[in-house]
Amino acid sequence: MSQTIQPPYRPARLKRTWRTLVGILIVVAVAIGVGLLLARCATTASQSGAGGNRPSITVGTATATTGDVPITVTALGTVTPEATVSVISRVTGQLNAVRFTEGQLIHQGDVLAIIDPAPFQAALDQAQGTLQHDEANLAGAQVDLDRYKTLVGQNSLARQTYEDQIATVKQDAGVVASDKGMVETARLNLVWTKILSPVTGRVGLRQIDAGNQISANGATPIAVVTQLDPIDVIFAIPEDSIPSIVRHANFGAGLPVQAFDRTGGAALASGSLATIDNVVDTTTGTVKGKARFANPSGSLFPNQFVNVTVLVDTLKSQVIVPTTAIRHGPSGDFVWVLQPDKTVTQRTVKSGPGSGETTSVTSGLKAGETVITDGGDRLREGAPVTLPRTHPAGASNSTSGGAGAGVFGGAGG
Repeated sequence: MSQTIQPPYRPARLKRTWRTLVGILIVVAVAIGVGLLLARCATTASQSGAGGNRPSITVGTATATTGDVPITVTALGTVTPEATVSVISRVTGQLNAVRFTEGQLIHQGDVLAIIDPAPFQAALDQAQGTLQHDEANLAGAQVDLDRYKTLVGQNSLARQTYEDQIATVKQDAGVVASDKGMVETARLNLVWTKILSPVTGRVGLRQIDAGNQISANGATPIAVVTQLDPIDVIFAIPEDSIPSIVRHANFGAGLPVQAFDRTGGAALASGSLATIDNVVDTTTGTVKGKARFANPSGSLFPNQFVNVTVLVDTLKSQVIVPTTAIRHGPSGDFVWVLQPDKTVTQRTVKSGPGSGETTSVTSGLKAGETVITDGGDRLREGAPVTLPRTHPAGASNSTSGGAGAGVFGGAGG
């Protein structure tokens, strides 16, 4: 009987492990290949960006110019009339007539209202009659005094009688003086029946109608007159700006002041600084200033809010660029300067005073150099740029219509 010989036993698990290792190696190799391919693509893109094939950026430009830069202090102010007068009656009586129209521009001395003058005319006539009566008594007493004086000199009259007559004359003279005062008072009351405007200005709404009985020095005015020309503006000056104002050579003569509307866009009037207050408000850190404006057209209205700009000084022959050209970085302010080959370079500058649309540059830039006003956020050192097409005369060459490019003009390419 023959015996069958079996082959050596090899577990299936070893075969499965070997196949798994081979699969892992294949996956790793593929991953390494893909990584190398991506790295090569990134290197190629980087080299392409560093070279001359990178796309250029369209920018807006402006040319740095030379000009004067005003140093100003800006604040929010309130238009305040120089005089606001409540017109009231100085006598008691019936209001016969109102001689003004609400909102009318009136002049000093114009008749605003009339109170019934009849009672006051009668009082004046009575006072004048009393004065005439007492003047006659004084004249008679004076004649007797003169006669007594002669008789006393002849020793024909007692001295006591003469002295009594002197006292009578003085008493009558006092009565006459009092009567004259009563006459003047009655005449003044009669004058006050015509209520006149104390100032030139605009009259407000009528408070009392004709036919009403009004009292002297009553609480309710007949009208309120507001003086409009000239007119003042009260505004708050930061305490840090006080030295530059009070030390200015023209402070006493009045620094120039411009008033703009509430948005700061439209100029309303030009005036001068009248004065500033003598204390600083500790709650706000400001001091009140008062500016006076000629206001013939009524462009400034009482209690109107305006923006006030005080011209403190003017810097001459400064390099000026649009404010949009000034950029801020970790190392300070800088600008992008356009090179002749249509590339840009970053230039560190020192900014000086300026207005809302323009800023002066005290160092780092020369007049005539071209700076980037729009599109600078995407720029890098040496990046090529594309300038907008040349527009018709008077048009801005800035891609976004920047104020700087429009004001200073661009370097069209």
